[in-house]
Amino acid sequence: RNRKQEQTNILHKIKQSSTCKTPISMCRNSTEKDEKTNLLVNSKTYGMTNSVEATDCSSNEAKLQDEEPPWPSRFTSQLREGYKAHSLLISMVASIILAYVYPPLGAHYLHPKITSTWVSVMLMFIISGLCIKTEELSQASHRMGFNIFVQFFNYVVVSLVVMVFSRLLIAVDFLPQSLADGMVICSCLPVTVSMILVLTTSSNGDDAAAVFAAVFGALTGTFVTPGLVLTYIGVKGNIDIIRVLIKLSIRVLLPLLVGQLLQKFYAPTQDFVAEHRKSLKGVQEWCLVFIIYCVFCHTFETGIETSVGSLLLMTFLQIVVLISVMALAWVCLRVLFRDEPKLCVTGLFACTQKTISLGVPLINAIYENDPNAGIYTLPLIVWHPMQLVIGSAMAPYLVHFVKQQEDQLGRKPLIVQKLSSESIV
Repeated sequence: RNRKQEQTNILHKIKQSSTCKTPISMCRNSTEKDEKTNLLVNSKTYGMTNSVEATDCSSNEAKLQDEEPPWPSRFTSQLREGYKAHSLLISMVASIILAYVYPPLGAHYLHPKITSTWVSVMLMFIISGLCIKTEELSQASHRMGFNIFVQFFNYVVVSLVVMVFSRLLIAVDFLPQSLADGMVICSCLPVTVSMILVLTTSSNGDDAAAVFAAVFGALTGTFVTPGLVLTYIGVKGNIDIIRVLIKLSIRVLLPLLVGQLLQKFYAPTQDFVAEHRKSLKGVQEWCLVFIIYCVFCHTFETGIETSVGSLLLMTFLQIVVLISVMALAWVCLRVLFRDEPKLCVTGLFACTQKTISLGVPLINAIYENDPNAGIYTLPLIVWHPMQLVIGSAMAPYLVHFVKQQEDQLGRKPLIVQKLSSESIV
């Protein structure tokens, strides 16, 4: 009996030990699992903390970017943007001021009779010949009625209006003779190329008609403008009209032809122009600024001056004349081309815009030895930026006009493709 009792006790202890081992192992396993879980949780928490910190950093950077820069930086950036938008006008004004400070530099030392009247002008029009796509002229050549009206209005109607107005101003002693003659010379110039393309596109006009009007005007202006100027104002001094036309043909038409031939027959030219379009336009602008600088150096050296009041009055009168001829052109276009709203928009710009890059060399060629040559360019310097300002302000209203008219006529509006300014002619 005692032996059985001992065996029973031993079995009982064995059972107790076996039942105790299982919970211990389970506890160990659960402890390991808990440690792993804690590590995972901690790692996730750490990762979330890092992501939160990264998010905070990015949000802080965004806040710093959204915050306005200091006042000097903002002012500098605004000046830079303003210069980019109006670089040509600002450069022209600066060149006139520099010419006033020391006239002999541009009048003699820089050899203007070679560098200004020949090299700069020819370089400008070689670039124009490279950039103008004359193959697009065929797209608008069938609009002969519109093209004839545009050229007639731009050359004849505008010049007649300005001629009569300027002679009245001289008769009542309201404006000096030189500034009044400058207004007439400005009115005889052909249409600009790049500006009419940009404004026509932004106003949803007829792009092909704009190209034809601009290029045809640039080609004919070499002969038509001198004839009109000498008809209205007369021959002043020793001006040989045949000699003037020969000089203009060599300085303007020959470089244009060379540029066109290079574009047509030398394939790498087109790639070069496409790659360096902005740089080429910049070269044109600086050539024009240099020409204006030399012209005004000659003007200031001879002692020809005009009052500030006369300049302000001329500026105001030029703006009034520009708005008036635009209104007259719009009335005529609406009567003659009532069912062609796109042509009306194109004609509004083609009938009234004047080129400064061809105008300054023309004035310089006709009045090369005239001390008033610089004064003659002032009305053009006023007209040129104002036609861009007024045209840009009218563009949204003209887009609405074209859409409304085409809806009434039951036409589907065409997709307008944005054109870049290829030349400053």
